[in-house]
Amino acid sequence: MHTPTYLAAELRLPTNWLDYTILGIYFLVVLGIGFAARRSVKTSLDFFLSGRSLPAWVTGLAFIAANLGATEILGMAANSAQYGVYTTHWYWIGAIPAMVFLGLVMMPFYYGSKVRSVPEFLLLRFDKAAHLLSSILFAAAAILIAGVNLYALAIVVEALLGWPQWVAIVVAGAFVLGYITLGGLSSAIYNEVLQFFVILAALIPITVLGLKSVGGWDGLSDQLTSARGDNFMTAWGGTGIGSDNPLGANWLTIVLGLGFVLSFGYWTTNFAEVQRALSAKNLSAAQRTPLIAAFPKIFIVFLVMIPGLVAAVLVPRIGTAGSDLQYNDAIPYLMQQLLPNGVLGIAVTGLLAAFMAGMAANVSSFNTVFTADIWQKYVVKDREDSYYVRFGRLITAIGVLASIGTAFLASSFSNIMAYLQTLFSFFNVPMFVVFIIGMFWKRASMKSGFWGLLAGTTAAMVNYFYIYKQGIIGIPSDQGANFVSAIAGFVAGAVVMVAVSLFTAPKPQAELQGLVYGTRSPGMAEPPAEGDDAWYRKPALLGWGAVILAAACYIPFSF
Repeated sequence: MHTPTYLAAELRLPTNWLDYTILGIYFLVVLGIGFAARRSVKTSLDFFLSGRSLPAWVTGLAFIAANLGATEILGMAANSAQYGVYTTHWYWIGAIPAMVFLGLVMMPFYYGSKVRSVPEFLLLRFDKAAHLLSSILFAAAAILIAGVNLYALAIVVEALLGWPQWVAIVVAGAFVLGYITLGGLSSAIYNEVLQFFVILAALIPITVLGLKSVGGWDGLSDQLTSARGDNFMTAWGGTGIGSDNPLGANWLTIVLGLGFVLSFGYWTTNFAEVQRALSAKNLSAAQRTPLIAAFPKIFIVFLVMIPGLVAAVLVPRIGTAGSDLQYNDAIPYLMQQLLPNGVLGIAVTGLLAAFMAGMAANVSSFNTVFTADIWQKYVVKDREDSYYVRFGRLITAIGVLASIGTAFLASSFSNIMAYLQTLFSFFNVPMFVVFIIGMFWKRASMKSGFWGLLAGTTAAMVNYFYIYKQGIIGIPSDQGANFVSAIAGFVAGAVVMVAVSLFTAPKPQAELQGLVYGTRSPGMAEPPAEGDDAWYRKPALLGWGAVILAAACYIPFSF
């Protein structure tokens, strides 16, 4: 860990009435969408899953926007300033294959079983113990990650606009609370579609003007290669086992730790993402949701990586003791230096949109899991449907307040991306190993889910807090430690699941229909809707197209 993260005071932006007008219009539109969506909320299914009625293009854009929070904007730019072109791994190997796997392999199980959440699937496949533990872990993770977005927003607004942190937190939290409470998931999703385009409008000018300021890509590459070494501007250079590189990880930990364990753990079991696909109107639309999102995901890396690289050129000592700027300052610094008024207002609005999208995704998934998987299942059962809608709105408010409380936990990390990856290794990876074994091995017993989840979470935490932090084994960086923690959590969870399954009773075969690969449920056999035979509506073609395109993107950065 590092000292608390605050953006440098000299990053104050020269905003004027035009910039604030743009920001005010955005907030009015956000609330307007919430009021419009309120009319469609009549049942708990409407509130928590949009009545499973949304088209694939809407859910696909919402899927990617839900991920465009602090992770992408500040975190990935910070990653690039610190580690260079290695940032591409978080996209082309650390996202696309897992998103395709979710769409082609896992969505038929999720959507076909008609579950309302990811933890509910564990209830069907394993038992109440696994379900309750996964619900609690996910609810905690959702609040922690929502807090990251609130904290990032607060420090950005304080440094750039001069608002006190508590004002930024309260204002952003109030708007997210307002539109989710009003319109439920539909309001969050339609706002995320809007936020996707606002975020692009913010990042594109920063990227273009940043490149121009350093002499284009060739100028950027030459200066960073000279200052940071050849490996800083390549994706795979220096990743041989035993080799030294800025990331502090070799190709094996990148492929297994990031490309498989962390990536699949996040994209396939994180309900903040999967919830968007579950709100689609049919199985085909649900499968296409992550696949549609995969295509912009392939190219968004350039909009967050290039600003980080540019900042590393313009501020050579960024992130070091000799500089007032930390890695997280990369995007705000370029905004201050490069953008004129008007465009500056769009950029500020884009940053706020990103943080609000990330926070809203986690709060909306938190209210669903807490209401449907904890409250309704174990605390207050068998009440009328309207009661759970009212409780969902109440727990949304509690979730926003809890996010405010967790926001400052992120302050102990200089690189927000490192903090988020730490959370993913603790919470998402153990859940993934339970899912993947339970989904592909019929013999996995009902009891194995709980013990595998517990063992995986414990192993990841022990590796990070004891083996890494206490220096038992030398790991060069926080990110490298996260990769190792993810692998440790996965292996421990898998070993314990297999061991427990060998000594406890498996679930009856009749109860595994639609829950294990090779079995089918009625929902999985759903006939295609009229017109769904077009090539762009075929999940397999979309999925393989995304994988091939992502693999091709590596070629220019591999030498």
